[in-house]
Amino acid sequence: MKDGWTYKKAGVDIDAANKSVDMIKKWVDRTRRPEVLAGIGSFGGFFQLDNKKYREPVLVSGTDGVGTKLRIARLCGIYDTVGIDLVAMCVNDILTHGAEPLFFLDYLAVGKLQPAIIEELVKGVSEGCLRAGCALIGGETAEMPGFYGSDEFDMAGFTVGVVDKSRLINGAAIQSGDVLIGLTSSGLHSNGYSLARKVLLEEAGLSINDEIDELGMTLGEALLTPTRIYVPKVLSLLHEVPIRGMAHITGGGIAENLQRIIPEGLSAEIDRSAWEVPAIFNLIARLGDVPEPEMFRTFNMGIGYIMAIAQDYAGQAMIHLRMVGENSQVIGRVRSGGSQVVIQ
Repeated sequence: MKDGWTYKKAGVDIDAANKSVDMIKKWVDRTRRPEVLAGIGSFGGFFQLDNKKYREPVLVSGTDGVGTKLRIARLCGIYDTVGIDLVAMCVNDILTHGAEPLFFLDYLAVGKLQPAIIEELVKGVSEGCLRAGCALIGGETAEMPGFYGSDEFDMAGFTVGVVDKSRLINGAAIQSGDVLIGLTSSGLHSNGYSLARKVLLEEAGLSINDEIDELGMTLGEALLTPTRIYVPKVLSLLHEVPIRGMAHITGGGIAENLQRIIPEGLSAEIDRSAWEVPAIFNLIARLGDVPEPEMFRTFNMGIGYIMAIAQDYAGQAMIHLRMVGENSQVIGRVRSGGSQVVIQ
């Protein structure tokens, strides 16, 4: 009589899952904050709010993924950077409301659970949490054979932050004459990869291992450059000057994300010449014959974060940003009339 079916034979390895948890504990532990009350292993994560630091705490939550950038990680066999992207996409979003990220949770879905790869993915999430100052408080790993291929995986992230109600930022305070300050991106961040892959890998026939002179690195290295995490420097600026509105430049580019915070009756004018567009965008535009409007609608084009600040505080803000090592430029202004973002 032959042996019967087991969960492992069906494709789910509980022993590998337990091994993965043991391997990632050290990466989780290094993100611990004083408010965390327990380590991983419980059915829930515990985080005690500091009611002395925040008088009227408002919790701000965000969730996101990394998209098809994960395919580049798989092609390169490099898994310890996309976790940084995962954290960045979430914490930069809630930062736009003035929120300090407190804790983070991740969800990993894989076709076949390989503990070494899980460790690398969580190592990246851990690094992202360190850069953002938040605790990695929990997560879930799901082995899903028959749904994902044996070498396929997906990631999702969730973060919770806090801001005092009186300091909540939503763009409503933006006025005509406000200065728009842009913080540079590190490249594509985590958006537009379906177009980038189509142009660079399929149409142009480039390989991720190709050394690209204008990039100064391999194509794979350029495409895997992690999303910048703006949290520490922006939070430090919030202690120095009032910021009236902020936008994280993700899918939809500068125009669509900035439009989300500009009050009705006002327009934003962006000076396209105020910053240097990174080479990776020029490469995509040239090899794919992609029109400039489509490039700006798909990618961040070198500006990953924008802040609207009153003219009287703009100079002080720029000085502070230079002092903390942030590369920033005045990229535009808010004007009366219309309700649009103009890039010229």
